[in-house]
Amino acid sequence: MTKLKKLGVTNLIDLALLLPKSYENTFLTQTPVVGEKNTVLVTVSRVNWTPKALSLWFFVDTWGEYMSGVVFQAKAYHRAIFRVGEQMYISAILQSQNAKLSLMQPIVVQEINKITPKYKTSLQNKTVVALMHEYLSIDKLMAEGLNGHEAELLCSLHFPTPQVAQKYSRTLEGEALRIVKFVEIFNYLKILQKKKRFFAPKHMLTGDAEPFVNSLPFKLTSDQKNAIADIKKDFSSKKAARRIIMGDVGSGKTMVILASVLLCYPQRSILMAPTTILANQIFSEAKRFLPLHVRVALVTNSTSNKLDLNDFDFIIGTHALLYRSLPQLDLIMIDEQHRFGIAQRELINQLSIKEDHYSHFLQFTATPIPRTMSMIQSELIDFSFIKQTPFEKDIDTRIIHKQDFKNLIDHIKAELSLHRQTIVIYPLVNESENIAYQSIEEGRGFWEKNFEKVFVTYGADKNKEEILERFREEGNILIATTLVEVGISLPRLSTLVIVGAERLGLASLHQLRGRVSRNGLKGYCFLYTNQKEPKRLEDFSTCKDGFEIAELDLRCRKSGDVLGGSKQSGEKFVYYGLEEDILTQAKQRLEGLALRDC
Repeated sequence: MTKLKKLGVTNLIDLALLLPKSYENTFLTQTPVVGEKNTVLVTVSRVNWTPKALSLWFFVDTWGEYMSGVVFQAKAYHRAIFRVGEQMYISAILQSQNAKLSLMQPIVVQEINKITPKYKTSLQNKTVVALMHEYLSIDKLMAEGLNGHEAELLCSLHFPTPQVAQKYSRTLEGEALRIVKFVEIFNYLKILQKKKRFFAPKHMLTGDAEPFVNSLPFKLTSDQKNAIADIKKDFSSKKAARRIIMGDVGSGKTMVILASVLLCYPQRSILMAPTTILANQIFSEAKRFLPLHVRVALVTNSTSNKLDLNDFDFIIGTHALLYRSLPQLDLIMIDEQHRFGIAQRELINQLSIKEDHYSHFLQFTATPIPRTMSMIQSELIDFSFIKQTPFEKDIDTRIIHKQDFKNLIDHIKAELSLHRQTIVIYPLVNESENIAYQSIEEGRGFWEKNFEKVFVTYGADKNKEEILERFREEGNILIATTLVEVGISLPRLSTLVIVGAERLGLASLHQLRGRVSRNGLKGYCFLYTNQKEPKRLEDFSTCKDGFEIAELDLRCRKSGDVLGGSKQSGEKFVYYGLEEDILTQAKQRLEGLALRDC
């Protein structure tokens, strides 16, 4: 078992997926194959030692003819091996030059008519080969849920015939590659299933959100209603809810949050937001739309410790909540959880546990997880999607270069004359020799000289939230970093300029673009780049669906940490390339196995 652990193997399929990188084939080559390794019986007839190489002359017994041979950078032991009159089996690359054949870099073969898989691991190759023979078989793999065809292919790769070794000596392709991809994602989903744990809730929640929905001065979208229905079903279950609600930028997640509060009522609920601005915005919406009998509190760093949170039904706050004495909670909601650090997230998790009973737990995010990833992660957590938006977004996305700067300024002046706002996003605060774009400190002088009511802020600015508030009420232009990606509602914002846009992921670009056209206002997003042919940005500019963009971003990044933390940083699938049809087949196979075992 220690050897298996060194290989990172946790089950039989893990071991089977540890495929050979190549094969050593010592079957005698009956017919010469130029450009390939040939294994033949030879007799050494002449040897010539030079400073750079060992020149040889063989009689090739297998083929019945004489051929030259050469060992480059020969060592003393080569002279001892290749002695005139010695007969031996060798393996060498057969080359042809001027119609003459020669055997290049011959090595002595100790055992002929054998194929040895070559593994690239931390263990010796013979040890890995022995492990494969000890543990792998078609029957054992079928017992793990693979069908006969899949099990047979994997075993054939580890215990190959000459035909298999030749066919897959360089790479997997076609049906074989598809099978290995399927087995890899099937195995991963199977492992995830074992990790999924269910906990009893503190209470089954049976509140009614329908009167609230009917009282709103606007109609909810179908996606919002479906998300609320998912949550209602969770709350009435004997299992504590663990659900992510993903809503594209401007999709109206706040109304789903408020509906969840009423589904929880009369039990107490809490929402933690990543910024004071966002917490204030949600508090304002809650006071405006929730029934008067639902008592709402706002907790930030400036909130008095004398405020008794036991007096409230719905508590909204920032990370300041983590340092308060909180009452019994039946529903914990987190907005943009990835904005909180690891230690903070663990404190959030601890809030939900009491004597092995858990609060219902909902996460809301405007950062779309690609559909393929969510299908994988759904083995651990449930998902709801809000793709529709209350307002049809009308945003023009344009790629601009240095020569377009004058036209950009004219556009901004025209928008300002209509009492609209602009944000300019810079890639960094201070000048850097490593980045070929201006920083905030280099660029702010131009804007402050040529425009009025220019505000400047960035992530490390202690006054950033106050500045963002002032900009919303009275500003024309905001110079900032990507801190405005989340948590600020700017109804008058019509124009966004992103400097060095190619430096950002597409999901981040989409989040930033979502700041404009929040209420149906005509919006513009300008992507400033020094790249002559920014293909990735061109693809982004023609797509407005956040979930499609997330898929595109995932593929542009070559998957990386595709599970967002479920696998260790830097780890990724070896064969599976996020093909949704293969994923669907794997999930169906697992469902079938679950029914069989019931």
